[in-house]
Amino acid sequence: MDDRLCLLSVHAHPDDEASKGVSTVAAYHAQGVHTVLVCCTGGEEGDILNPAMDIPDVRRRLSEVRMEELARSAEIIGYDEVVMLGYRDSGMPDTPANERPDCFARATLQEAVGRRTRPQVIITYADDQTGYPHPDHLRVHEISVVAFDAAGDPEAYPELGEAWSPSKMYYSVWSRARTLAMHEKFIELGLESPYDERWLERPSHDHRITTVIDISGHTEVRSQALLAHATQVDPTSKFWFGLPPEVARTVHPVEEFILARSRVGGPVATDAGTPDGNAAPGDGAEEPAAREADLFAGVTDLASR
Repeated sequence: MDDRLCLLSVHAHPDDEASKGVSTVAAYHAQGVHTVLVCCTGGEEGDILNPAMDIPDVRRRLSEVRMEELARSAEIIGYDEVVMLGYRDSGMPDTPANERPDCFARATLQEAVGRRTRPQVIITYADDQTGYPHPDHLRVHEISVVAFDAAGDPEAYPELGEAWSPSKMYYSVWSRARTLAMHEKFIELGLESPYDERWLERPSHDHRITTVIDISGHTEVRSQALLAHATQVDPTSKFWFGLPPEVARTVHPVEEFILARSRVGGPVATDAGTPDGNAAPGDGAEEPAAREADLFAGVTDLASR
């Protein structure tokens, strides 16, 4: 309960924290920002995607192994604190896991939301998840939106302490620009690109991006954190590791976000999915005239901390 800068990231499963906004978190941690990870489930329904880890002992204790992997990943990224909400992985729709009463997708919003940390900035999943509509990812978005408002309501969760209003909430984004840059680099080097037509035809939300963070010096944190999740990430995956490290660090060395809510100004995206004052989504949609370069813009000057 102090005045230090705090960044809170909300994720659905162990390993999600290693693929979304990971280098940004590492960069802010290096600047002295207190970084907190909220992981909503234990990832019990995750498949073993690395053949080398598909052995009886790992299968038998997969839940425990995934917690061990999460701890290693969080340490690599630089999270100061990891908070487990304790829900069970909901699996995909129409599966037995999705019917369990203890799964995250079936938790009430009031139950899943609480007050524990005092972040100025929250990073969560976007409102549009048509590319991968996992029930737990959808729930992460829902509880984050509710929590952003409930945290500052003195009548909500009074037993959990003094009300605290976060300043900004961001959606993490995997941009079309990043996908194209990676794809073109594979082609340039004469390598087979893992970004097939399915990837290249996914809807683009680049016109919604409001904030671009320079992650130079932290680009390899993602690879290291992903490799910590040995059951979930195959080290031979072309998708994650197909480019030589010395090349990969130079391709699109930024991470992008959508500013969804702000109490301190900034280029907030509208509910319609376009930054205020810009063109409607679709062909020719314009990017914001001015993009932020700091998640804490409007909160305080990091250079003075």
